[in-house]
Amino acid sequence: MYPHRSTLLTLWSLLFTTLTAPLQAQTQCVEQLNFRPVTQLNRIEWQKFPEFKLPFTIIYDGPRLGEAPFSPLKRGFSHIASITLDEQASSPGSIRAKGFYGVAFGLNQPWETIESPWNNDMDAYRAKWDRWLNEFSGGQRDAQGRYKLPAGFFMLDIERMHETDERILRIKNNPLVPEQYRRLPDAEFIRQYKKDMTALYAESMRFVREKADMTNIPLTTYADVPIRNTWLNVVGNSWQDWSTNPDRVSYLVKDPATNRIGGPFYEQMDVIAPSIYYYNDYPSPLAGDYLAYMLFQIDANRAWSNKPIIPFAWMRYHDCCGSFPKFIQPHMAEATAIFPFFAGAKGLWLWEHGNFRTNDAPMAAYEYFIHGLYRLSQVADMFEGDYQLVIDKPARDHMDEQSPVWRGVYKDKKLLIAAQNPYAAEGQSTTLTVRFQSWSKDITLKGKEVYLCKFDLGAEGFEADALSGLTIFPNPSAARTAVEFYAESPRTVQLQLFTLTGQAVLSQSLEAVKGRNLTELQTIPLPAGSYIVQITDGQIRLSKRLLIGR
Repeated sequence: MYPHRSTLLTLWSLLFTTLTAPLQAQTQCVEQLNFRPVTQLNRIEWQKFPEFKLPFTIIYDGPRLGEAPFSPLKRGFSHIASITLDEQASSPGSIRAKGFYGVAFGLNQPWETIESPWNNDMDAYRAKWDRWLNEFSGGQRDAQGRYKLPAGFFMLDIERMHETDERILRIKNNPLVPEQYRRLPDAEFIRQYKKDMTALYAESMRFVREKADMTNIPLTTYADVPIRNTWLNVVGNSWQDWSTNPDRVSYLVKDPATNRIGGPFYEQMDVIAPSIYYYNDYPSPLAGDYLAYMLFQIDANRAWSNKPIIPFAWMRYHDCCGSFPKFIQPHMAEATAIFPFFAGAKGLWLWEHGNFRTNDAPMAAYEYFIHGLYRLSQVADMFEGDYQLVIDKPARDHMDEQSPVWRGVYKDKKLLIAAQNPYAAEGQSTTLTVRFQSWSKDITLKGKEVYLCKFDLGAEGFEADALSGLTIFPNPSAARTAVEFYAESPRTVQLQLFTLTGQAVLSQSLEAVKGRNLTELQTIPLPAGSYIVQITDGQIRLSKRLLIGR
């Protein structure tokens, strides 16, 4: 039998105090809870974990297996996708997250059959979408006649488009494609397909916004993000290429007029939701790439968009590559609950097949994921208010090098470090150096365990740089780009833009606040080319290269 909850709390508190006292409160490590993973099939033992909350949007879209009502909401999750009968009477709509699956399915139209944007019966699609909204809302409408959705988060799952030029051209001679398009030259056919498919995707979201009251309900779609990537080609391009080359960006989120981030579909999204499903199980030599792959999905999309990122996670391997329906490894599940927030994600959507059950393995991966959330909750204050991400290198480079990964969060002279060596052998010790500005320390990782420790840099006499963390996105920029930086205290700074020959083409004074600062730089009047963005307070100078394209 596993220990009683109060016993676990006492043991954890004693362990925390014992481990940190000799270091004179300079280091606080959130250690593993000593819990026994579930052994029964089709069961998740929520009650073995203390109740806790997190400052993120974390959606539970997993199986409901007879646990106590609202168990996910008491263990770190903010929303539930599937409400049980015991929860229906007392659950406010705001705690529900709803996925509308099959947006483009069920009508045997070209959008569904050959993934074509042409000759679709849009009245039939709109009627289908209207029926779904009516059913989900229970027919409830507001004074303006809009459906009142019992949800605090809403997602459309569309997934009917050809991603590459090669695949688009495969349908060019299909008789379902109108002749006027089949007669086009290949390049023009591809251009028209992308433009019309983007408009079709946008129409589904526009319809939802028109017919339903979406006030305070974030709207997104599954995996329709700037960098929609699979594991196979992450290291095929440099990080600079991934983060600055518009050719890497999905056409769905480009403005057709400028070929830059934006357009009718992208502008409809409040949140972008990449997929971080994994492909390879151990002992495959590629299995350890999972952590860099997950972080890459967040890193790459943050480089192009300032919209909040809430990835989709799955406790099973992707069904593409031979490991499905196996559960992912325990250390992978725990890391999936922790590391996304060190890359700048604002939440997670934990997904599972509807009513999925397994007859060959207990669902311990879910408990390791909950355990990861619980460990994170012990240092949740580091993610509240203004904090700075500390990223030693792009995730793409970690995958290329197959190296241990560490990420940090800095706030008020405290540095929280998460680290893991996903390539380590059982029991192997790994020593790596973590750094933030002038501070550094060697830490030791054990096997594939997730290291989670907070350092009090102030107690060590550390003084942070007055300015740090300059980031610009999107880059390249067509009309505007966001400039983000951090200040240790309020101060006046100069934001300047230089040509590569040193000519100042823009200069403005900003009153920086303590912590995170975010401003917008208008680039539309400037010629295309490379520039240097610079932030300075007269002593500290930060700079990044910006590419402006048209």
